Amino acid sequence: MPGKRKLIIMGLLVGAVNGLFGSGGGLVAVPMMQKCGFDVKKSHAMAISLTAVFSLISAATYLFSGYVDLQSAIPYIPLGIIGAIIGALLLKRISPVLLKRTFGILMIISGVRILI
Repeated sequence: MPGKRKLIIMGLLVGAVNGLFGSGGGLVAVPMMQKCGFDVKKSHAMAISLTAVFSLISAATYLFSGYVDLQSAIPYIPLGIIGAIIGALLLKRISPVLLKRTFGILMIISGVRILI
């Protein structure tokens, strides 16, 4: 288990990134958790759990600030839920090496898209 200082820094950083970029907090949380000694699958599962809470708080803040158009968001929710279930079930079956590589490729693609 990481020290108290690491936990504070990780919590603040992941929360801030999640608040700014959406569930992008997971992109920060996963590598941080791995550096703290958690295995690959546990790091991903824990990051998703953390970003779920942070995303709800960010979403409520955005909603009450008038940034969210619920009518536009509703059509994405049903298939997003199905996709989330499929992803969670796949985590049990995918090898840690493939998970790390897939995550790394996704980070690179995301970074390139943001820069372009």
